[in-house]
Amino acid sequence: MKSIIYLGMDVHTTNYTLCCYTLEDDRMCHLQQIAPDYRLILKYMDQVRRLYNNDVEFLCGYEAGCLGYSLYHQLTAHQVRCVILAPTTMGAVLGIRKVKTDKRDAMLIAKCLAFHTYHPVHIPTPEEEQVKEFIRMRDDHKLALKRIKQQISAFCLRHGFHYTATKSKWTQAHWKWLKSLKPDGLHQETLNEYLLTCSSLCDKLERLDRRIEELAAQEPFQERVRQLTCLVGVKTHTALSIIVEVGDFNRFPTAGKFASFLGLTPGEASSSDKQNRFGITKAGNTHVRRLLVEAAQSYARGQTGRKSKDLKARQAGNKEQVIAYADKGSERLRRRFRQLLYKGKQHNVIKTAIARELSCFIWGMMTDRIA
Repeated sequence: MKSIIYLGMDVHTTNYTLCCYTLEDDRMCHLQQIAPDYRLILKYMDQVRRLYNNDVEFLCGYEAGCLGYSLYHQLTAHQVRCVILAPTTMGAVLGIRKVKTDKRDAMLIAKCLAFHTYHPVHIPTPEEEQVKEFIRMRDDHKLALKRIKQQISAFCLRHGFHYTATKSKWTQAHWKWLKSLKPDGLHQETLNEYLLTCSSLCDKLERLDRRIEELAAQEPFQERVRQLTCLVGVKTHTALSIIVEVGDFNRFPTAGKFASFLGLTPGEASSSDKQNRFGITKAGNTHVRRLLVEAAQSYARGQTGRKSKDLKARQAGNKEQVIAYADKGSERLRRRFRQLLYKGKQHNVIKTAIARELSCFIWGMMTDRIA
């Protein structure tokens, strides 16, 4: 039976640091720094393999980071076993790491591989990865729109223009007011450029949202998106984002594990009789966590047991069991929101707590545990 060599790779855009570890010898060896080229990794492995008379197998790994899945696909295409390690799950030496170098990082990765003190990153299908990148691009444009709106508001404030007609901004009335402003000199041209950029981004977001609707109506996303949109606060963009970001929901054995993956569980540092609990861990997928916290705000509105016309339209065509499960979850979360509100909890704390429970209902729906 061939021995296994665990190859830890600390990867950057400028260089790769490689280090081998074997359980038989319990030592690090063959430390080397190479240029960022997967072919040099293959060459390095051939050199190490010859030292062991070709009687070894390799398991390679690197931390999730700037390279995404590109290095993984390049190595697996050459029949090399490779995993991507989730950084927040990697086992490390207790205490503060006062020395952090590429060499030490590569050694830590190799040991994590050997003793399996890590969780691997889920590798999405090509379709999931493409849709995920598209949605993230759309979200980047949404953030750019938010910034330009802030810049327009700041510009108006600096030059003494105050909108007092209503409290709501960025309505048709507010747009009409902005276009009617007549600042002096070059300030008029500056405002016009701001408004032109804002209008262009709004049009682009409408086009991108229509494209997301088209993608959600395709296989293999259509059925799962229709199911998730049965929940209050979850529309097409949120549902499709969750599906492509998470991938296989069955890799989480329980709803609590799924909530932990999203970083929605509270942190804790208890010892003996002392119990110290903190805010949520924020480990795992930031995009899905943000979407769920935003969706949780919807449970502050509406009445328990009452459905809006939009929700009824989204639920139409789904199985009765799915609709009943979604209604059960929505009713519970609305009651829970009000209970926490009456207890005097802060609004952000309530939204986060609701987001955690919402993630559990989503896990149950996506793993067909709706009985």
